[in-house]
Amino acid sequence: MPPRPESSRPAFLFDLDGTLVDSVYQHVLAWRDALAEEGIDLSVWKIHRRIGMSGGLFVRALDRELGGNLSSKQAERIQKLHAEGMRRRIDEIRPLPGARELLRRLSATKVPWAIATSGREETAGPLVAMLGVPKRIPVITRDQVPFAKPNPDLFLAAAKALRAPLRECFVVGDSVWDILAARRAGALGVGLLSGGYGKEELAEAGTYRVYEDPADLLAHLDELGVRPGGLHKGSVRAV
Repeated sequence: MPPRPESSRPAFLFDLDGTLVDSVYQHVLAWRDALAEEGIDLSVWKIHRRIGMSGGLFVRALDRELGGNLSSKQAERIQKLHAEGMRRRIDEIRPLPGARELLRRLSATKVPWAIATSGREETAGPLVAMLGVPKRIPVITRDQVPFAKPNPDLFLAAAKALRAPLRECFVVGDSVWDILAARRAGALGVGLLSGGYGKEELAEAGTYRVYEDPADLLAHLDELGVRPGGLHKGSVRAV
């Protein structure tokens, strides 16, 4: 079990898609194709606005838009088709700039970190492997919690796995759903623009800071209390 972080040491809880790997638009296209196979035409911009939700929430939101005409069997097929679409596109996905370096820096300075994703293990597993995440690092997927974002369950489970108090955690995500979940968990949200949401949107959702991508966050880790040689006492806390 990972050691309990000291009170002056923050922990980082990372979203995956759009935060560490450049996969948001593959998800959008996989959803579009899955919907098309069921005879549903939905603009890609509307799909993008819901990326970051769990698949189940996405389908329920879609059902509302369609007037409640989606059967449970259709909903199940759409989610299955989406997963198949992501598997076909896995070779198109790359780590975002600075993602691997950011994670290595945190490990080198003994900053606890974990990954918490709305994706299920079957789609998240290959992306985590792509990043070279060590086996000792907690990875919480949709399969492991009752509810996904914007519910806080994923981040609560990730913090518990690190034995880190939520008020000492930064949640790093690219969507408003990540930031809403962070607020509900009682952690500080750090937004990245690499998933396609605007700076103003992320700020309005309640972010503490907004950066362009993992490389930009890496360059500004000192703003979050992380120093090259370790951590200063009295790092930033949620209040």
